Amino acid sequence: MVKRVLVTGATGTVGREVIRSLRLHANQVYLVAGVRKSGDFRVNDTAEEVRFDFEDSSSFDAALQDVDTLFLLRPPQISQAKKYFEPIISVAQKQRVKHIVFLSVQGADTNSVIPHHIIEELIKPSGIDYTFLRPAYFMQNFLTTLRKDLVEKHRVFLPAGKAKFTVVDVRDIGRVAAKMILHSEEYRNQAYDLTNQELLGFGDMAQTLTEGLEKPIRYESPNLLKFFITKKKQGIATSMVLVMTILHYLPRFSSPPPLSDWVQKITGQAPYTFEQFVNDHRDQLLQ
Repeated sequence: MVKRVLVTGATGTVGREVIRSLRLHANQVYLVAGVRKSGDFRVNDTAEEVRFDFEDSSSFDAALQDVDTLFLLRPPQISQAKKYFEPIISVAQKQRVKHIVFLSVQGADTNSVIPHHIIEELIKPSGIDYTFLRPAYFMQNFLTTLRKDLVEKHRVFLPAGKAKFTVVDVRDIGRVAAKMILHSEEYRNQAYDLTNQELLGFGDMAQTLTEGLEKPIRYESPNLLKFFITKKKQGIATSMVLVMTILHYLPRFSSPPPLSDWVQKITGQAPYTFEQFVNDHRDQLLQ
């Protein structure tokens, strides 16, 4: 039986990788790419585009019609989890969606104030089978929010001090998500931390970047005021600066999160190392 799968955030970093992995199984899934506005997604014979706007609940009914599995994520700009996600789950119930794979975050089970925890708690009592993916720090952040400093200033500029982070390549998230969508019965109502086998500080990452890019990349850990002012001058929204501050500063005051071997167990392949990520994306990291 072919599953109809709606991937929200289809044009984003994770959504693209989930679709890429699912396209390898075109005989088992019918892919639907959820986009905010028509024309955002490059349609071909292996995916259909449908409008899905998290901030417009009128788009949910048509998008979720006849969907078997919903790959759900939280756009960074949405902080009011209950306001925006309760209607999505309600329509998913109405449309008899069978399985929700939710892109959460490592530690969501113990941190009750973050939006991901709230969304998990909305999904659990819905009666819809769920699987929670709880990934570590995305390596691909160096291709997005951290790229400007890296390319223009040859630095990693974050208030993280000497804190250590678990990391994961988004390509591994895509491969794991595809497995869980294709074999949902094996992962029903479970949660999985997704990391590779490295515990890294940003000083460590800067050293790997230096070696891989063959140019000096320094790590600078500014105080909070300097970080805020610098990012605002770069034109970054205040809400995003605050998210970046929380993500990178608070880990200085807690133990590093645990490593997990779920990527290897679920996909049968070792997760990408940070060195592999740098080598594979060298051109993007240089310019």
